[in-house]
Amino acid sequence: MPTMNEVKSRPVAALAAYYPLEIGGERVDALSGKTFPVINPATGQTLCEIAEGDAADIEAAVAAAEKAAPAWGGMSPLQRAEILNRAAAILAERMPSFVEIEVAQTGRPIREMKAQLARMPEWYSYFGAVARTYESSVPPFGGSYVNYTRRKPIGVVGLVTPWNHPLLILTKKVAPALAAGNTVVVKPSEIAPITPLMLADVLRDAGLPDGAYNVVPGFGVAAGASLCDHPRIGKLDLTGGTETGRKVAAMAGEKLIPFSGELGGKASVVVFDDVPEQEAVAAALFASFVAAGQTCVQGARLLVQRNIYDKVVELLVKRTDALRVGDPTDPRTQMGPLVSARQLAIVEKYVEIGRQEGATVAAGGERLTDGAFANGFFHAPTVFTDVTNDMRIAQEEIFGPVVCVMPFEGEDEAVTLANGTPFGLAASVWSRNVARAHRVAERIDAGIVWINDHHRIDPSSPWGGFKDSGIGKENGIVCYEGYTKLQSVVVNLSDETFDWFADDETEKRYS
Repeated sequence: MPTMNEVKSRPVAALAAYYPLEIGGERVDALSGKTFPVINPATGQTLCEIAEGDAADIEAAVAAAEKAAPAWGGMSPLQRAEILNRAAAILAERMPSFVEIEVAQTGRPIREMKAQLARMPEWYSYFGAVARTYESSVPPFGGSYVNYTRRKPIGVVGLVTPWNHPLLILTKKVAPALAAGNTVVVKPSEIAPITPLMLADVLRDAGLPDGAYNVVPGFGVAAGASLCDHPRIGKLDLTGGTETGRKVAAMAGEKLIPFSGELGGKASVVVFDDVPEQEAVAAALFASFVAAGQTCVQGARLLVQRNIYDKVVELLVKRTDALRVGDPTDPRTQMGPLVSARQLAIVEKYVEIGRQEGATVAAGGERLTDGAFANGFFHAPTVFTDVTNDMRIAQEEIFGPVVCVMPFEGEDEAVTLANGTPFGLAASVWSRNVARAHRVAERIDAGIVWINDHHRIDPSSPWGGFKDSGIGKENGIVCYEGYTKLQSVVVNLSDETFDWFADDETEKRYS
């Protein structure tokens, strides 16, 4: 049983009682007048009310973004970079308020959110630098021609963001989209919409034109569907589940606009026998239980070479049982609650499925309900052993603090197991043998592979998956390019007259 810290109901200093929509540089109520509550997952109490946007509000936001597009897209890259750099500085200054709100709306421990959010300003300064320094190409066209390319803004882009990393995942989309000269309409998760609204003040104070950044919280069936199906959106970028991604990609396909989707995952942590057991277990704990497992790159599958498997399991169970679960505002807390009652129910369902499939619950396996925990959405960190790769708990994304441990004999079986899911977002390989580590990493069919680490990110490092984990990339120059339209300009430098249909018996060059 994990160690439990008492959950206390603390006031959130940075929190307002009500948050309207952000459209055209103004805070406005939803046209319907509706609102919905945001719930603190640690206490079950209402944090605040949020304006509930729908199709009419999405239309207003798109119109505002269209109005702002010429001014923002017409600025020089240097001007945009200066504004993004100011945004980075302002965000860093206001970071304590963002951390407090993120903890309150997601339930993630403050020790995690401080570490994660401290890096957010880097995305704005990085993509400002990319915009400032990006160089177009001059393809070798041949003959008396010069061919050059240039990147142009797409226009208005729609961003659909999740609840598990509200500011991080939003920032990974907003920074490159704005750097490339686009204006944006954001539909954040209804579970954690507060910090996306707070970001509007940062960008406004940095000098972003009114209407370049719009936020319409609401529910997927109304606001989300309206944004994704809007006829004047130039690109859709979604982070969410695979099935939702398929539907949004189909909408984009109907309109023949670009789509980028960072979707589901079922990451494997591959541990070879030359890694000390204590180090392997520390790696597994971080990969499996950071964010209470609510991350698309969670190390949900721990693959351990057979001759150290028993020892690793023994140590893993011992350390899992010792994790401090509780009040996310307490710096000592190592794991907080699930984000919602729905997510808790999903985890409980899969734990029961695992039992029915014949897997062994070696640690955890139950909801935490004692005392103050009864009002929150807490589940014990859970370890399954006796797992086979065909079990649902080994194949399907649970998105909670559940890890399946499976043994393997050698490299070939490790790779087969690591690739043996429909997903291909991320994996990690742990080995002191440098050649083996690189060899295995190359064979794993995932968009991100860490060697001797897990869940590391940088604004310059491309992020995105293969297979059912989505298409497109976040981060890096490739992401910046994905928010642009590529135009090729071909210039004829010859002074000679060209007349294809002239009857002068000369051989004509067509291409």
